This record gives sequence, C-alpha cells and structure tokens, in this order.
Amino acid sequence: MLLPPSLEELVPKSHPVRVVNEVINKVNLGPLNSAYKTTGASSYHPQMLLKVLVYGYVSNVYSSRKLEAAC
Repeated sequence: MLLPPSLEELVPKSHPVRVVNEVINKVNLGPLNSAYKTTGASSYHPQMLLKVLVYGYVSNVYSSRKLEAAC
C-alpha cells in the first residue's frame, strides 16, 4: 500500500455511523452554533461532538470515558 486507506474505505456502507452523520448534517444547528463561544483555547466543533453523543446513544454507550475510548 503506497497510500493509507481513507475513512470512506474503512467504514462499511451499512454502518450506523453513516446514518448518524447524514441525519446530524441535515439538522438545523443554528441555535447550537450561536450558543457556542469561539474565544479562548481551541476546542472541538459542537456538530462533531453531537455526532459522537448521538452515535454513543445508538450504540448503547452512555459513559463519557467509554465514548472517549471508542473514539
């Protein structure tokens, strides 16, 4: 392998994470983004964190430490 595989190749087409990604991308997150402070130290984008939480709920993972390990 000359080039590393992309995430599109590593995640199967029928994986639930693809459904979560599509749904969250279609939801209006304007209120969430407007409440998000952009000052201070850099942090993760709120849309990405929402995707992690929703996927955790879909996978029956509710502990933040288990979500961290899964990521």
